[in-house]
Amino acid sequence: MHTDSNKKRVAKNTIYLYGRMILLMAVSLYTSRVVLNALGIEDFGVYNVVGGVVAMIGFLNSSLITSTQRFLNVEMGHGDAKTLNETFIQAVNAHVIIAIIAAVLLETIGLWFVMNKLVIPEGQLNAALWVFQCSILSFIITIISAPYNAAIIANERMSLFAILSIVDAVMKLAVAFVVGALADNKLKIYALLILATSIIMRFVYSGCCVRLFKECKYHLILKWSQMKQMFSFSGWMIFGCLSDILASQGVNMLINIFFGPIFNAARAIAAQVQGAVSQFSVNFMMSVNPQIVKSYSSGAVKDSFELVFQSSKLSFFLMLMVAMPLIVRMQPILTIWLKEVPDYAALFAQLILVEYLIRSSYTPIAQINYATGNVRLYQFSIACLFIVTFVGSYILYKLGFPVYSTFILAIIVAAIGLLVRLLILRKQSGFPMGEYLRKVTLPLSIVFLLSISASLLINSYLPDSFMSTLAGCLSAVIVSGIFAWTIGLTKTERSFVMSKFALILNKIR
Repeated sequence: MHTDSNKKRVAKNTIYLYGRMILLMAVSLYTSRVVLNALGIEDFGVYNVVGGVVAMIGFLNSSLITSTQRFLNVEMGHGDAKTLNETFIQAVNAHVIIAIIAAVLLETIGLWFVMNKLVIPEGQLNAALWVFQCSILSFIITIISAPYNAAIIANERMSLFAILSIVDAVMKLAVAFVVGALADNKLKIYALLILATSIIMRFVYSGCCVRLFKECKYHLILKWSQMKQMFSFSGWMIFGCLSDILASQGVNMLINIFFGPIFNAARAIAAQVQGAVSQFSVNFMMSVNPQIVKSYSSGAVKDSFELVFQSSKLSFFLMLMVAMPLIVRMQPILTIWLKEVPDYAALFAQLILVEYLIRSSYTPIAQINYATGNVRLYQFSIACLFIVTFVGSYILYKLGFPVYSTFILAIIVAAIGLLVRLLILRKQSGFPMGEYLRKVTLPLSIVFLLSISASLLINSYLPDSFMSTLAGCLSAVIVSGIFAWTIGLTKTERSFVMSKFALILNKIR
């Protein structure tokens, strides 16, 4: 009965999150096109690389969101309302401390790096510094808001999360249109308006949480023992997330230093594609993650393992069916979307999608590690792998390898990362590694190889035209779906998918 309730909750939340995803994807992709046309390729590259300096400190925020959500879900599993409220309060206190630390780091080391190391076009340093300061303020506001975002997800109120995300995206689209209508100072005004959007959404998120969730009532209480426990958990999360950021934003800065801002624009477009496609698996996992943590925390360990098996497959196949048409027809799709496509953007996007496909398959595994609370070895190990990507990219560029070599390296590291994660989880929680490799990794690999081979073969016979691009994309979706359904899923899993689909249809009706 409890399992049926969980499945219904996941199905309901999936409806909200995928509705959010469709609207959000359309708005965000169109926003990217408007912003690129408004700023131009060079200014677009400058904005992304300067904002990337702030994003490098963003590991503090993302790690504490995950930490806060984990602690809230654990307390929800225990059912203690008072402790739940205290946990939220200490999370807010921790975020304020982190915001202060981030501000100091950004205004010292970050500012020095922007002024002395980044390649900024002549005459654009003043605008770049303006962007940097606005990005710092926006980021600090985001940090302070993080516990409220975590509370919405922990309470599985995905309808509210979807609505607020769409409002945020629409506001950013409006900003893009305003900037496009201006004649001068576009980069500065864009950064300022994005900051204003962050401030407005900060008050909206906190106001909604205070009204809806009792645990979000804040009053000043400092419990250093509880904060110490939270920081102990999140400290290793921070280390892991820092290395992840080094493997993304750090590499972005290496690209700037070795090749210039034009290639940052290409990478930014590729990251936009990856971000849009990843929403198909991210939204599904957002509805599943709280259930994995709650099941494990309540003692239903086998149920949590089963959820990981199923969600690993489904998140990968959701990604595959969207990524495959893009991988095989990337250049014409980017041309239709952007009109003016930066050089190397298509190749970057294809390689990033392959890497993210690998990473999406093991995203659910991390939730078991978070549920155990023993994150030290797990985070340290994956941090080392991400650092290898950053250091390896620097060495490759120093040796004169092409700009795309870092993306190939990232694919190799992602594959190794799966084995490392499984080995650690087997040791920590008795996770069935052999069964996972046999029942999940093997069928995923077979489906991917068959799908890309068949899709490339079909598309090799299609000419370059709009209708051919449409036909090529449709064929890639169908081929991937057929292989995923017939080879990737077992009979039990197909029944599970059909039951979820039936629940979604009933909700819609």
